[in-house]
Amino acid sequence: MPIYVNLPVADLDASKAFYEGLGFSIDPRFTDEKAAAVVLEEGITVMLLRNEFFTTFTKRPVATDGIEVINSIEAASREKADELAEKAFAIGGSVTVDPQDMGWMYSRSFADPDGHHWEVMYADEAAMAEAFAAEGTPGT
Repeated sequence: MPIYVNLPVADLDASKAFYEGLGFSIDPRFTDEKAAAVVLEEGITVMLLRNEFFTTFTKRPVATDGIEVINSIEAASREKADELAEKAFAIGGSVTVDPQDMGWMYSRSFADPDGHHWEVMYADEAAMAEAFAAEGTPGT
């Protein structure tokens, strides 16, 4: 089942450039002057919608302060998590949280130019199972 995450943006061109700079592609079939479809991977698309267009999909006010959601992406390794976060910082993203290292899980966080919070995390499944077993965590 495909997932579409819809995000309001102030400057569509700047937002497209940011996500393309992270290495993601734009799907031209769903991209025009009001919106852009950023393909994270097959079946996961982030729809960047100009603020005024975004409001046509809801009667609720659009959040402009604080945080409504944390978008998370799994990386193949700690190094890949660092690589994507550092790339984000180099092209205009900002640090939202210092790197988190739980031993079996590692994450880096950044905000895009519109302040949307992203987390890039890596989980070592074998180390996670060991840690949970040692703690006696149910379900392991």
